[in-house]
Amino acid sequence: MGLFLAFQYPSTIPGVSVANFLRTAVNARYQELRSSNGGGEAEQPQGLPMREFRKLLKEKMALLKMDPSFARRYLNDGFSGGEKKRMEILQMAMLRPEIAILDETDSGLDIDALRIVSEGVNQLLGPDLGVLVITHYQRILDYIKPQYVHILVEGRIVKSGGPDLALTLEELGYDWVREELAEGLR
Repeated sequence: MGLFLAFQYPSTIPGVSVANFLRTAVNARYQELRSSNGGGEAEQPQGLPMREFRKLLKEKMALLKMDPSFARRYLNDGFSGGEKKRMEILQMAMLRPEIAILDETDSGLDIDALRIVSEGVNQLLGPDLGVLVITHYQRILDYIKPQYVHILVEGRIVKSGGPDLALTLEELGYDWVREELAEGLR
């Protein structure tokens, strides 16, 4: 449906290889894209041809600095935090969504993995992909430059602004936002 969610804690699926998982997902997405462009069921192939899939997988794995042997591993089984997050971004790259929600993608990443994941996101961003990054920390925003920043309190957006708002939060914390909310209720 064009919506992608990268989980904070991706599930482990022993017995399902990264390549098989991605091939199944890509073929489902490929079929969806073809049918939304007016292709009839009878005209649709079984999915992306294997040669094209392998080429695409190799290209996207290189983008995320992933060893090709990664494709043979079981999905998130024994993966480090950085490998899990790169796997999430690899899925996003392969599936080509219109909207991606990255739920605390920076969680559990060391600085090198954060850079690699952020570079991958930045290379995918563009007019065909909008990204919502959910984070509690400024550090990912040093690499993925936001256009807008929204602060949520108790499930509601209570303040919005540009990239400067994230810097203010980093400097002052959230107390000033809570104080502004409390004053507004008086």
